[in-house]
Amino acid sequence: MSNDDTPKLFIGHAEPDRQQFDAWSNQPLLLSIEQGGIDWPSSCRNGTCRTCFSKLESGQVHYDIEWPGLSADEKDEGFVLPCVAFPCSDVVLRHEAF
Repeated sequence: MSNDDTPKLFIGHAEPDRQQFDAWSNQPLLLSIEQGGIDWPSSCRNGTCRTCFSKLESGQVHYDIEWPGLSADEKDEGFVLPCVAFPCSDVVLRHEAF
């Protein structure tokens, strides 16, 4: 593994309780949230069901899939799907119920 391939560790926070979790750059946020002992709604884990639909209060993410189940407007408004979103920085997430 080269230095460029070494996963980066970011700090994540889950609102509204500001629960902290380690957010690794090489795994989806949902997995990091769960590894941190935080109960986060989820179902499909592939970006289609939207159960984990969340507001990215701060930070940046990227997707390894072309269409992560969000509209362009939702992306522009800062919504993410943690099951398929990978952190690029420290993040703060808030689950949004439909």
